[in-house]
Amino acid sequence: MIQRYPAGSRYSVKNDWLESNLSFSFGEYYDEENIHFGPLRVFNDDTVQAGKGFGIHPHREAEIVSIVLRGQLKHEDSLGNSGILQFGNVQRMSAGTGLLHSEMNPSPDEEASFLQLWFKSSQKQLPPSYEDISYNVDSMRNKLLPIVSAAPTNGAAKIHSDVTLYLSKLDAGEEIFYQQEQGRKMYVFVIDGELVLNNDVVVGQRDSARITELTELTLKSTKETFFLLIDLGGA
Repeated sequence: MIQRYPAGSRYSVKNDWLESNLSFSFGEYYDEENIHFGPLRVFNDDTVQAGKGFGIHPHREAEIVSIVLRGQLKHEDSLGNSGILQFGNVQRMSAGTGLLHSEMNPSPDEEASFLQLWFKSSQKQLPPSYEDISYNVDSMRNKLLPIVSAAPTNGAAKIHSDVTLYLSKLDAGEEIFYQQEQGRKMYVFVIDGELVLNNDVVVGQRDSARITELTELTLKSTKETFFLLIDLGGA
């Protein structure tokens, strides 16, 4: 089954420095029917104004992934990690037993856009850890590039959750076939462009699709399309 969620169905939060579109219950938004999809617990599409951001704050028992789409994101945490990320960079944090971190837009004049995802950890009481990786943007052209995985290969970041995240940029009219084991789930988010899933369901810009009870998925672009595919295990 493929369930499409239009971009406009997301809960939006906007103030003088942040615009955030929430795909699952988070903060002031709570819907008991929309808590998670498998181990995926949070999917926030954030735009942060220049010089602003999320100041130091704590997390526990979550696997957190940030994918920068535009601009810069400056990370600092209580483990001593610090760095500036941009398009082509992905960060993964295991909050585990607890850590403090901040995510700021260091630019004086350019806004930053990024996706922040939280996953349920497959292990409790892990020591907190941090990793950021760079990926070759050209390597996702017309194929799926793994960027985060429980069993990482080719430089992907390691996550303590039964998931694999792929990025892809398809030329107009190109098609990708994906196959997974029985009982797993898939989540598709179109960053830019438009996909047709299994020759039936049209998923446009900033739309998402939650896919269950299928082991095979065909993704075809109607125009140049940049998207994220997540292979999910768990309940």
